[in-house]
Amino acid sequence: MAQARKKMKLLGGMMTVNFFIYIVVEVARSGGQGKGGQDKVIVPAEKFWKKQAASQAYWNREQQRLDFIYNPILSSDNASASGLPDWLNQTADRDSCDPDLSVSTRVKDYNSLPPRFKDFLLYMRCRSYPMVVDQPHVCRDPPFLLLAVKSLAPHFDRRQAIRESWGRAGKLANRTVATVFLLGNATATDHFPDLSAMLRHENQMHRDLLQWDYRDTFFNLTAKEVLFLDWLHHRCPGARFVFKGDDDVFVNTHRILDFLAGLPPAKARDLFVGDVITNAGPHRDKRLKYFIPESLYVGPYPPYAGEGGFLYSGDLALRLRNVSARVPLYPIDDVYTGMCLRKLGLAPEKHKGFRTFDIEEKYRNNACAYKSLMLVHSRTPQEMIKIWTWLSNPDLNCQ
Repeated sequence: MAQARKKMKLLGGMMTVNFFIYIVVEVARSGGQGKGGQDKVIVPAEKFWKKQAASQAYWNREQQRLDFIYNPILSSDNASASGLPDWLNQTADRDSCDPDLSVSTRVKDYNSLPPRFKDFLLYMRCRSYPMVVDQPHVCRDPPFLLLAVKSLAPHFDRRQAIRESWGRAGKLANRTVATVFLLGNATATDHFPDLSAMLRHENQMHRDLLQWDYRDTFFNLTAKEVLFLDWLHHRCPGARFVFKGDDDVFVNTHRILDFLAGLPPAKARDLFVGDVITNAGPHRDKRLKYFIPESLYVGPYPPYAGEGGFLYSGDLALRLRNVSARVPLYPIDDVYTGMCLRKLGLAPEKHKGFRTFDIEEKYRNNACAYKSLMLVHSRTPQEMIKIWTWLSNPDLNCQ
């Protein structure tokens, strides 16, 4: 009897499950409309893609324009002959490097902006500047790690300290390391002395300078980023990994190579690590270095790797180069790189080895404090050489 009751319970349970499945299938087939529902076509209450309205912020509007160009889904029925809505079709030549004087009428508070913003806006669409110093030999043998250092023409001492310490080119831990310094023009407009003869001598000595003919300012660091990625595409597409950073940081190249050696191939392809800043947005205080007016940009920033430097794969660098054409230049280069990553559907990964806001003062003269780090910001040229000497000492014991 007990066995029979068990069979009845099992049979009853199976019938209940089958009845439930039948109801689900019938409801799905009828679209939830009841009797005769399978003959009805469900029409969405509103359009899935809504027509965009013009942003009041200039950069956001430029991004809308590029989105229309590269995403045909966004094209509207009332677009002009150019294929763009009338409110986006306001300039004829978007690739010219001549000053775009029309921005004075398209940025509502243009006349009251600081000069650095006016200069940026006038040349914001220019992405290609003549190269005056190139190094085609650097990547004839593709390096495992390319160190690309943002520098200014007068920073001779920083570049030399890097050459003698963490940026020493050649073989390190049986891996090929190459170094290049990224420069624009230090112009008389910015009150720099004429250093062209010194730069020519430096280049003859070291053959590691890359220089373009553009004004090397804080807001033009984004142009430097785009120009470097283009150079990488043409001159060094075989670089496995790239570190890109400032000339006032100390980089533990030994630690970076150890980290890269342990990466699984799947993770290496999309690698982008640094000191990541999230949930940030533009500063509205005019007294701050990173001030951005609402007339230029509105909205939050994507996650981005902060000031100092970051490490990424050569494969990802080439993809960033391609997608950067779909993102308008932005005055802050770190944020701009985060914007390009977001266009690729990626985000930077935070790594505790990147200390862009320094380490505690009590540890700064402790050699072992640097052994597990990849980057520390900032350090003088003398400090770079001192720390590198510490870490290169085979007798250093940090246990």
